[in-house]
Amino acid sequence: MTTHPQTAPAAHPGTAAVPETGEGPAASDALGTSAAQTRSAELEKQIAEDPGRFRVLTGDRPTGRLHLGHYFGTLHNRVRLQNLGVELFVIVADYQVLTDRDVADDLKGHVEELVLDYLAIGVDPERSTIFTHSAVPALNQLMLPFLSLVSVAELNRNPTVKDEIAHSRQSAVSGLMFTYPVHQAADILFCKANLVPVGQDQLPHLEITRTIARRFNDRYGQGRSVFPRPEALLSSAPLLLGTDGTKMSKSRGNAITLAADADETARLLKGAKTDSERHIAYDPAGRPEVASLLLLAALCQDRTPEEVAGDIGSAGAAALKKTVTEAVNEYLAPIRARRAEYARDRAQIRRILREGNERANAVADATLAEVRAAMNSDY
Repeated sequence: MTTHPQTAPAAHPGTAAVPETGEGPAASDALGTSAAQTRSAELEKQIAEDPGRFRVLTGDRPTGRLHLGHYFGTLHNRVRLQNLGVELFVIVADYQVLTDRDVADDLKGHVEELVLDYLAIGVDPERSTIFTHSAVPALNQLMLPFLSLVSVAELNRNPTVKDEIAHSRQSAVSGLMFTYPVHQAADILFCKANLVPVGQDQLPHLEITRTIARRFNDRYGQGRSVFPRPEALLSSAPLLLGTDGTKMSKSRGNAITLAADADETARLLKGAKTDSERHIAYDPAGRPEVASLLLLAALCQDRTPEEVAGDIGSAGAAALKKTVTEAVNEYLAPIRARRAEYARDRAQIRRILREGNERANAVADATLAEVRAAMNSDY
């Protein structure tokens, strides 16, 4: 699909004929990882057969530059879906920065850097809609009726919210943090997305979205579905550790960003944690740091980690780091070149974002009008 909706259709082609897998906050537990993976495989077949049936909502919080963990975890999959012909909405979730922060530092700068990363990896603003959360009032207005459809107890027992609260940077939990799953439901349902790429840990959020869609349809739909119940496209994203051997993270300074140059990449990888064994082997359980570096090189070279390890053999950690550095720098070279080209014209970045916001607003306004009509409040 190469066109953008100027208004949201009453029933987007992607909202029909997508079988359901369960509903309610507890459904993800019953589903299980293997069942979710099986369903995702079925969805992949349907995407290949008819990508125009699907509309995807995905995005990121603008809290810093994106890194290789993001790229191999989610970003390259977005571009794959876009190139297959799936309609893609990419949200820059600037409001959600405030869920676990007292202030949003340099928000405008982070938003532009995020858009630069998107463009550099191949998100095409002519085929996909890139927009900011705060610029779409009708999207955020959906929060009010949606909140009326879930109980405090349901929000309180959401495992993803519990984890986010546990790792919150705030001294007290804000109301925005508590309603985070409902905010995400508004993000997904405003454009009637019927497919959401997620990791296993995000399934509870999606189940709340599905519950909200079902309850709205039951209460206000008068026999028709105003909203689809979106399905999870379960990610098989590889786990890449940071250079210090812990989870790769923006805030820990252990990540290789997409914006890093070749010298910075070499410096970071030179200091990466390995172990004392000279023979290099792929052993994720016993040698996680070495395994993560092998996996990174393998992803960049489209090989298996075992093949990379076999080439290095007993040459030791220095040879491993050299191999990884060369693989990463070669892989990122075209991405960095595109990023540098886009960065030379900041006005173009702002124009792309403005046009994406206009398209998202047209969709959100039409959806909100439909919601008001269904709720008999269109006066």
